Amino acid sequence: MSAVKSKTLATWLAVVGGGFGLHRFYLHGLRDLWGWAHVPLTLLGMAGVQRMLAFGVDDTAAPWLLPLGGVSIVAGMLAAILCGLSPDERWDARHNPGAPAGQGSPAGGWGAVLGVIAALLIGATVLLSSITFTLQRYFEAEAEAAHQISR
Repeated sequence: MSAVKSKTLATWLAVVGGGFGLHRFYLHGLRDLWGWAHVPLTLLGMAGVQRMLAFGVDDTAAPWLLPLGGVSIVAGMLAAILCGLSPDERWDARHNPGAPAGQGSPAGGWGAVLGVIAALLIGATVLLSSITFTLQRYFEAEAEAAHQISR
């Protein structure tokens, strides 16, 4: 039997390192492709932040790189919410199969609930920021193109 997987630990791994897939590696091992899919997206988003700091908000690549990192972080926050809110019985059936009744993971309790609250706060902020920044840059580019045509 494999080690018992804690719902609270999985929730907080998703909150703290969800952008890098830490929760996926904890639950499914290092061969998990979805866990590895988080890494390049987050790194591209970090590259967008670096470009924006170096070149300012007028950089042409940053509006396309930042949302990629945002998608990865938001996916991690969604995973934290799903982990933290899953019923203990369903959690044990999926992640702790074969554990005797009552011997599975400790109940999620307040640790998992606080992780869900943190994930909601972070996820909503990152999602809305990514959407807002990308739409702002899109409409600015459209306005600039219309201004160029009218000259």
